[in-house]
Amino acid sequence: MEYYQSPLSGIKSFFRSKSALSLLILINIVIFLIINIINLFYWLFTMDVTLTDIAGASKVTFWLAVPSDLHLLLARPWTIVTYMFTQESFFHILFNMMVLYFGGRIFTEFLDDRKLVNTYIWGGLAGALFFIVSYNIFPVFSEDVRMSVALGASASVLAILVAIATYAPNYKVYLLLLGRIKLKYLAIVLVIIDLLSINRGNPGGHIAHLGGALWGFSSVMLYRRGLKNFPGINWYGIKNLFTWFDKPRYARYKEVNTGHPLNDDEYNRIRAEKQKKIDIILDKISKSGYDSLTKEEKELLFSASNKK
Repeated sequence: MEYYQSPLSGIKSFFRSKSALSLLILINIVIFLIINIINLFYWLFTMDVTLTDIAGASKVTFWLAVPSDLHLLLARPWTIVTYMFTQESFFHILFNMMVLYFGGRIFTEFLDDRKLVNTYIWGGLAGALFFIVSYNIFPVFSEDVRMSVALGASASVLAILVAIATYAPNYKVYLLLLGRIKLKYLAIVLVIIDLLSINRGNPGGHIAHLGGALWGFSSVMLYRRGLKNFPGINWYGIKNLFTWFDKPRYARYKEVNTGHPLNDDEYNRIRAEKQKKIDIILDKISKSGYDSLTKEEKELLFSASNKK
């Protein structure tokens, strides 16, 4: 008998997992809803929501999007982080979250949640740096630097996609109309599109994307050369903010798996045995691809990735 899970149940299960990927998507969605609810409030009370000096930006976005003007940046330094979680348009956030989910799921098949969060944050910071520097050094942007801002998760998302394409370049994905394609070719095409689109509209966005892509590539190359931990923040500290009221993971583990308390030796032994199985599965993926896994191996890998 096959088990069928409805799309709604699948979505609920994904967000209940409290994985890094689900929390990153959730943060983006919550900020998107807050921005648009505030904008709706402005509209209902016939208050002007737009800013005349920042083209196309609402008053809320003004405080969250990263500006290219250095004076504004010094007044709002937090924007180098908040911009990467800020989207106003429905299709903007829809596309970004779809690509984040797609790339993030592949990323966590090979690397852990901490590396995913660090790639997202540092990729976004690299994108902001490329945007700010470009608008302040290239003459073509001299008239726009005062009123330009960047927003959206695209630089962070592309950093994740390029990072995993660099780590597992021959991993094959299925794309509608194109069929099965190696991940490295998908990443290369996306980077080329951004590069060739700089002078065709939204130059700041495309430049930021390239910054994120460069970080994604560089971080994996550094990792392979001996930097065993991606530079960044403590993911577990962030996760604890969302699990404050949860029952401790250690206690859940004891109840579900044994029914009685475990001492440290027993707990570490069981954990080591499980990690050994995960390592074998990851090695199998690197040699034969994800599709070579059995159903049980896929379930074990998915379960482990959601508990990190």
